[in-house]
Amino acid sequence: MKTIRDDHALAADLATEAGEKLLQLRAKYGFDDPKALKDAGDRSSHRFLTESLERLRPSDSVLSEEGERADPARLAANRVWIVDPLDGTREFGEAGRADWAVHVALWEQGRLAAGAVALPAQGRTLSTGEPPKLPRHAGTRFRIAVSRTRPPEFVQKLAYLVGADLVPIGSAGAKICAVLTGEVEAYVHAGGQYEWDSAAPVAVALAAGAHASRIDGSPLTYNQGDPSLPDILVSLPDLAPTLLAGIHDLHR
Repeated sequence: MKTIRDDHALAADLATEAGEKLLQLRAKYGFDDPKALKDAGDRSSHRFLTESLERLRPSDSVLSEEGERADPARLAANRVWIVDPLDGTREFGEAGRADWAVHVALWEQGRLAAGAVALPAQGRTLSTGEPPKLPRHAGTRFRIAVSRTRPPEFVQKLAYLVGADLVPIGSAGAKICAVLTGEVEAYVHAGGQYEWDSAAPVAVALAAGAHASRIDGSPLTYNQGDPSLPDILVSLPDLAPTLLAGIHDLHR
């Protein structure tokens, strides 16, 4: 573990190290039994992240996909780490796929204060400590990242309406990072997610200057009693008005 300088560095260090451990698990298990590999990945990454945070930030609370979601202590806490130990479990269990991630975010007094998304199979970690420089959109058509397995029907209609192409990508973290690295220009989802699916990548997106909101334009809020956060829009800032208008037209 590197020397921890601050919360931004801690998020990046933990996400990166958890990702390295997941790569080691992939090499150890192989892909003959995807369920065993995925289960081992979820368990080991959750254990590493929660034990590390308990040791390094003992006064903070933790909300993890694999942990106790209804812990009432976190609702009264000023600092809560929101983690997804393995975002994109399906892709993690498939040979050759790199669109899975590890999310580590810090919510502090009502806002996302720090975060990092490790993309271990891509060899990179995006963090709020050194936010990526947003790409510029030069063309007329743009690309929207969608789920590989369950793209919302309305996003297909939205793409037709605004003149966009759909790009299937695995985990939510990989989709949002794709906006930040120029592989796509937007990510739109509706149909079910939780706080840990988006907290870390949204923290990085906001730090980079991207647009991030609910699909009705309202703010994304975290550390709620019900961790469900079912829809999201992340995009380059100049495309957000077009996308929000199109979504509004489709939902009238």
